[in-house]
Amino acid sequence: MTTAFQGAATSVALNDHHRSQIPTFHGLRPAYASSLTRNALTLPSPARSFSLIRAVSTSGKPETATEKRSKVEIFKEQSNFIRYPLNEDLLTDTPNINEAATQLIKFHGSYQQYNRDERGTRSYSFMLRTKNPCGKVPNQLYLTMDDLADQFGIGTLRLTTRQTFQLHGVLKKNLKTVMSTIIHNMGSTLGACGDLNRNVLAPAAPILRKDYLFAQQTAENIAALLTPQSGFYYDIWVDGEKFVTSEPPEVVQARNDNSHGTNFPDSPEPIYGTQFLPRKFKIAVTVPTDNSVDILTNDIGVVVVTDDDGEPQGFNIYVGGGMGRTHRLETTFPRLAEPLGYVPKEDILYAVKAIVVTQRENGRRDDRKYSRMKYLISSWGIEKFRSAVEQYYGKKFEPFRKLPEWEFKSYLGWHEQGDGSLFYGLHVDNGRIGGKMKKTLREIIEKYNLNVRITPNQNIILTDIRAAWKRPITTTLAQVGLLQPRFVDPLNLTAMACPAFPLCPLAITEAERGIPDILKRIRTMFEKVGLKYNESVVVRVTGCPNGCARPYMAELGLVGDGPNSYQIWLGGNKNQTSLAQSFMDKVKVHDLEKVLEPLFYYWKQKRQSKESFGNFTARIGFEKLKEYVEKWEGPVVAPTRYNLRLFADKETYEAMDGLAKLQNKTAHQLAMEVIRNFVASNQNGKSE
Repeated sequence: MTTAFQGAATSVALNDHHRSQIPTFHGLRPAYASSLTRNALTLPSPARSFSLIRAVSTSGKPETATEKRSKVEIFKEQSNFIRYPLNEDLLTDTPNINEAATQLIKFHGSYQQYNRDERGTRSYSFMLRTKNPCGKVPNQLYLTMDDLADQFGIGTLRLTTRQTFQLHGVLKKNLKTVMSTIIHNMGSTLGACGDLNRNVLAPAAPILRKDYLFAQQTAENIAALLTPQSGFYYDIWVDGEKFVTSEPPEVVQARNDNSHGTNFPDSPEPIYGTQFLPRKFKIAVTVPTDNSVDILTNDIGVVVVTDDDGEPQGFNIYVGGGMGRTHRLETTFPRLAEPLGYVPKEDILYAVKAIVVTQRENGRRDDRKYSRMKYLISSWGIEKFRSAVEQYYGKKFEPFRKLPEWEFKSYLGWHEQGDGSLFYGLHVDNGRIGGKMKKTLREIIEKYNLNVRITPNQNIILTDIRAAWKRPITTTLAQVGLLQPRFVDPLNLTAMACPAFPLCPLAITEAERGIPDILKRIRTMFEKVGLKYNESVVVRVTGCPNGCARPYMAELGLVGDGPNSYQIWLGGNKNQTSLAQSFMDKVKVHDLEKVLEPLFYYWKQKRQSKESFGNFTARIGFEKLKEYVEKWEGPVVAPTRYNLRLFADKETYEAMDGLAKLQNKTAHQLAMEVIRNFVASNQNGKSE
């Protein structure tokens, strides 16, 4: 049993028409006094009797006086395990929190933001992000989040690319009410942000197949293994209230095992220590062929390997993926994960822990631009990295098992679960649930008592639907314009954007608010150059280079690099297995047609059989593509054949048909001949 488990929850009794149980807010009680020394911290709470923990950068490398560290590392060291000064700052009457608290609250699942559309005094608020391994959202939690969005947010919910909710616009004075309500309604935001393991992805589809179920269970176990244990989250938001839940014994055993020097002895954070990780850490688990999770973009990618009977035997492990970069700094870059090796299924938690500890011990802590694990692997090379991980794992990795080709799976539309029930994948433009969609989804989820799942493509899946409910649910959704996937523009089905303006402090230009118009313009360009409606490209738009919507895997990625300006990336593919490359900088949003129209035109004219746009741009090469753009004067218009309806009534047709037969012609041929002769004679100034 454990007390600080991220999925911990106490059920709240619900009446027939659920309304979230939101407590009255009476102000924060400081959980701890701030007794701090420069190099050491103790926990004054009588409920805990931990030994004195010396703050070090890592367990194996004690800090030296000359070692350079980023400011965030200092904040973590002096925070009393992510408590101080956040616990005191939340008690003040100001609408915002200070710099140190702003960094620490990320570990609790929140970012401080302000409305960048407003001028003058800043209107501060907070974004809260939940943590939902595999994207699983119980019915009670969904309804709670729906309520909180209306009562304390901006009236909308945001589905993220990491299978979680984001709730925007929460005021500081309401933070504790909102956080405690989420905790008491089967949810958590612990570790959804900050320098630790983020939400663990897995295919969202509720398919009752051994490999899918095993992948999802593994994702949940990894999430539990890497959940903070020191209780800071519950101390601040529910006054230290204990949430007792059972964990699989293999999770507890793997966390506590220190036979290979992975743990901080006697620390309340045995894996993370006082400093946690150098930067955020992302993990995804999936099954062969299913790349709904963008497996190669994660720090760790875990793939179930089965025998011929479909029985899980072990896991292939990828390492070193990551999207973030900095404009015009070539030493920062997006990177695909690469194979590390194979482990038997009983070893996966130990292998994951060994990788995390290798990054904890060796990742850079002086410059956060280079602190992700991808830079460590890029610097060391995979062989040195594998050797270091094996020291903490305690054995050698087995050779990577051969895998089939990856495919992107959206799981939109109706599908069978395998137990007689159905699930329905609903497309959500940019993951934003609001207005009629929000109201209708709530009605359906509440009426049929459905659980839901969030996909890594910002869509939502309704699960456990009886066959008899299919028609009324489809009808209800259609009545408010929520169409089945076949009626949604193919461009929209695969497009993604980050929130960007007005609330994200990192945004350089628009993404979520700008992408609807961009997609319409792309559709117009398709029509102009003769591309069919059912053709599409994977478009992803971000307001800055951090890559939250994974634009560097897109066939067409637009990355904000100035006011109303984008860097254009080309060359990803539909299955998200290749990295796009930077094609052109500083393209103003109103000039997109000048660049994209010639690219689409030549794709249509010069592509190989069924060649996708991304594969086409990669094959042709950027030098030739830029030549197309520079010399573009518009599409070559082919002669148009007009199918004129010549006969308005049956009698005229029959008369013309009779005359035509005498000349061995059709009625249409004779009529066209008569018309051409008439036009020609009039153009010559003659008349019959």
